[in-house]
Amino acid sequence: MVSFIESNLAELSVHHVGNKANEEYYSLSDNSMHVQDEMLNQLLKQYFLAPFQKVNEVFRFTHPGNDLNSNEIYRIVTEIFADGGSFHENSKNIATYLFEVADHPKIKGGELYVGYFENLQIEGDLHDAVGIFRSESKESYIRVFPDQNGFNISYEQQGININKLDKGCIIFNTDKEEGYKVVVVDNTSKSSDAAYWKDQFLMLKVRNDNFNQTQNVMDIYKSFVTEKLDQEFEVEKTDKIDLLNRSMKYFKEKETFDMDEFTNEVIANEEGAALFKSYKQSYEEEFDTPIADTFDISTAAVKKQAKDFKSILKLDKNFHVYIHGNKELIEKDYDAERGMNCYKLYFKEEL
Repeated sequence: MVSFIESNLAELSVHHVGNKANEEYYSLSDNSMHVQDEMLNQLLKQYFLAPFQKVNEVFRFTHPGNDLNSNEIYRIVTEIFADGGSFHENSKNIATYLFEVADHPKIKGGELYVGYFENLQIEGDLHDAVGIFRSESKESYIRVFPDQNGFNISYEQQGININKLDKGCIIFNTDKEEGYKVVVVDNTSKSSDAAYWKDQFLMLKVRNDNFNQTQNVMDIYKSFVTEKLDQEFEVEKTDKIDLLNRSMKYFKEKETFDMDEFTNEVIANEEGAALFKSYKQSYEEEFDTPIADTFDISTAAVKKQAKDFKSILKLDKNFHVYIHGNKELIEKDYDAERGMNCYKLYFKEEL
């Protein structure tokens, strides 16, 4: 989802935010940093940004009163994008706001990092972005180093593992009127006391545009074919692959998704179509994510999902058969003499 190959960490502010419910306080830095050391810059980008490479959901800022400017983080980030000189002062505002809302006794204190990034990519486009990251967990590290004719050992008790970002969000400077594009990571407790990051501090809702609708339907259908169908029917792997191939053909050729048309053309089975519609409805209810029965198909979402729609039939460790077309040209059989299953492939010529 997010690529940082071309990105630059232009400015960074670091603060400490405790939990006031536990009589802790916050500590704000006087100045921001411009990290000149290339290795440190790369390590920080790895720590902050790498966890977002596999994030699929895009969020928007929201507010119960439908006034985006009443969302404190939205308002602060908008000021930063409008005036880069206000970055550090506004990073302090973010830290003090976090201190006010993160007041559950179980919430850990820790460092808060606010970074300004240039040329950060999301969905194929480069944008400036503001990142807000929080480290709550510390680890001990052993350090081995040369000493005269041998080696010596020391330790670091309160170190940070750059492969374990606790919490983070990136706000991209695009789609301002809709609440920006925002991606989120929360790798700490999933209990209700930890929900403050996305729900109280950031106040986000899942983006529900054509890209997200297309992606969600394709994800649901893939899960339906690969997991749900086996619970209700006996389905050969070649038939599953055919169902996935037909759905990909539908999404690539059509401009608009229509649920009835999709189930008639792709599933082509009344019982199976009803089961898929029920499966989709269960997803909407479980994740509180409504998906329209008709919407414009996003070609960007189709392209992104295409690599996950595998058309490979794996046979033991000897063969991988790629099935791209007519499944009637592959036939499953059993060789009694060998005591093994087999497939017959029909073709006119080798290419």
